[in-house]
Amino acid sequence: MDIEELETFVAVADAGGVSPAARRLGVSKSIVSRRLFRLEAELGVQLLARTTRGAALTEAGAMFRDHAARVAAEIDVARETILPAGELRGRLRIAAPLSFGPTHFAPVIAEMAKQHPELHVHTCYTDRFVDLIAEGYDCAIRVGYLQDSNLVARRIGPIFGKLVASPAYIKAHGAPATLDEVVDHQALMQGTETWQFMDGNKIVTVHPQGRFKADNAVALIAAATAGLGIAWLPDGLTNEYVASGALVPVMTAYPPPPAGAYVVRPPGQHPSRKIRVLIELLIACFANSPQDAEAAP
Repeated sequence: MDIEELETFVAVADAGGVSPAARRLGVSKSIVSRRLFRLEAELGVQLLARTTRGAALTEAGAMFRDHAARVAAEIDVARETILPAGELRGRLRIAAPLSFGPTHFAPVIAEMAKQHPELHVHTCYTDRFVDLIAEGYDCAIRVGYLQDSNLVARRIGPIFGKLVASPAYIKAHGAPATLDEVVDHQALMQGTETWQFMDGNKIVTVHPQGRFKADNAVALIAAATAGLGIAWLPDGLTNEYVASGALVPVMTAYPPPPAGAYVVRPPGQHPSRKIRVLIELLIACFANSPQDAEAAP
């Protein structure tokens, strides 16, 4: 039984079809189909029921999927243990934020690929919340305040941000001076998030209101500079705007508590060496560039 056949079956099962699995694996659909055919022929049982919408697990496929995933994971660990010290190979799929990833995380990921020429690195830059398990990612770099989940998270550095608004907005509407006044202003948000502030040693949660929302921090900066409202944004994205006077910090007496940058991965006993190396490089990047670390979103 070929390990690639097992890995391909797991990818199709998790992705729900041959086409998305082929994209995930970086191979053609015909290769995926051939691997599945060989695996089912060897087992003598149908694992997947092909439909016009994709592929669904049969009863046998559902039982076999977890076993195949465990075997594939164990083989991956075994491969790592026999590699020369420090050498990485195989594939690493990473999800990273679009607002900040290409400028700050991409150089670290590129350096990792440079150091390990046998490693295939696939990175998706998006501000969309990526389901690591369903979409087949090895890990994700996430920033902000982590929500409760079954994912395993490792903090790689602090995230600092502040409330900002344009001079035009402040002239027209004033600036909030107390926590109670925040809800009276137009908030620029990514969704229905809450904002947190430090009142002395106490963290206070505020539920802002606003008519402008975007799933990308750069778009929120555009809205803020246009005078549409106030926004909580990472320093790394607003420093130049504050320096030029296009944006002004507000509510400085109540700073937001530091957030964090994290590498998150699906639950499992141990992270792969590829993920451990990525984490080490990112931690070193934050440690060696304190200004960038404070500016990270």
